[in-house]
Amino acid sequence: MASSGPRQITLERFDWQGDETDKDANFKQELATYSRVDPMPTIETMSRNLGIPVGAIVRYILARWASSGSASLLEVGPRVVRQMADIVAEAESAGEPEAKLQAYEKLTQIISWLNVPLADPNWRPGRGSQD
Repeated sequence: MASSGPRQITLERFDWQGDETDKDANFKQELATYSRVDPMPTIETMSRNLGIPVGAIVRYILARWASSGSASLLEVGPRVVRQMADIVAEAESAGEPEAKLQAYEKLTQIISWLNVPLADPNWRPGRGSQD
């Protein structure tokens, strides 16, 4: 179990030369871009305005980011995530451009379905917006 006591972290800049063969290239590129920004002025202002210690705000931000994948899974649901993953895996294994296009269409339909309650302010579970 990790200690809940105070720890020190050095905020570092991450410089990265793009390598498209790296499976984590997108993440590393984004990290390199955002690590150029100093977040501390914003965090210090929040700390001062809200009366919350800087370390508590940083801990919240890190914990929130680290758990965002799990939170997203809970929002969408494991069945939908598996369906989407299966669609992509099937298209990738087929390797044909047509299979990838069909997968894109299937994913578009799922996303459209998930977006209904967000796009229609009158939508309610169990009935359409026309009821």
